[in-house]
Amino acid sequence: MTSSVFSYESLVHAVSGAAGSVTAMTVFFPLDTARLRLQVDENRRAKTTPAILAEIVKEEGLLAPYRGWFPVICSLCCSNFVYFYCFHSLKASWLKGKQSTPSTDLIIGIAAGVVNVLVTTPLWVVNTRLKLQGANFRSADIRPTNYSGIQDAFMQIIRDEGVGALWNGTFPSLLLVLNPAIQFMIYEGLKRQLRRGVPRELSSAEVFIIGAVAKAIATTVTYPLQTIQSILRFGQFNESSDKSKLLSSLRTIKCLLVNRVRKYGMLGLFKGLEAKLLQTVLTAALMFLLYEKIASCTFRIMGLSSSHYKRR
Repeated sequence: MTSSVFSYESLVHAVSGAAGSVTAMTVFFPLDTARLRLQVDENRRAKTTPAILAEIVKEEGLLAPYRGWFPVICSLCCSNFVYFYCFHSLKASWLKGKQSTPSTDLIIGIAAGVVNVLVTTPLWVVNTRLKLQGANFRSADIRPTNYSGIQDAFMQIIRDEGVGALWNGTFPSLLLVLNPAIQFMIYEGLKRQLRRGVPRELSSAEVFIIGAVAKAIATTVTYPLQTIQSILRFGQFNESSDKSKLLSSLRTIKCLLVNRVRKYGMLGLFKGLEAKLLQTVLTAALMFLLYEKIASCTFRIMGLSSSHYKRR
């Protein structure tokens, strides 16, 4: 058990996943900027992604689509390292050399997601604040913030809002562990289908396509909760006064969902989905491609190539 959790193989998966995700996010970062503006700025009309980006560049400057890149990349690197490490170490411990199944991948993905959320939520809260700082919002009731960097944002949030504010959005984030869990379940399942029992390395096109399909399905299913998660992390909302944290979280989520539907109809829950799908599908597809290539190359150097593919 211990050797499965603390192994070079799990470390290779973690480093490969982190490196792939950082590279992919950097390439498609402006699309994430457009998605986040549509989610948190309720008075901004849902336009096409290119139109939103053109508007941001015109109003805020050429580099505005990359505002908050560094904290996002730091958070993403840590988050994917934790997720990939937990997913593959738990999988190795559970399967012990046997082939996985979709239900096993889903359960392990949920467990890895819970660990990831509890460890990395403070980083995501800070990067959401920094990414939106200085933006020209259409909603007049959004309060401006003034953080000089990651450390200053941590200090100001703790001082002004309390330590608990660093875990804003944790409850919807815990519900959203279904997103990567569904994504990995579909990705690993499609990978097994393509191999048809033969241990081989998939082509770049195959990895890119199944990565895109897996992420598109997972994102569409969980998107309304992702919108609520972004609003909670941004901190511009009225919290429920319930003493119970769980009840307070449930009431806040319900209130935000109901208000969104009242203002914009059911489609309001999917505002920004086009930008999110464009960004997240391309990013995930490129991430999986880079992850597979880095991991494959590393395992080949370590002489683990054939045994590695037989176990997956």
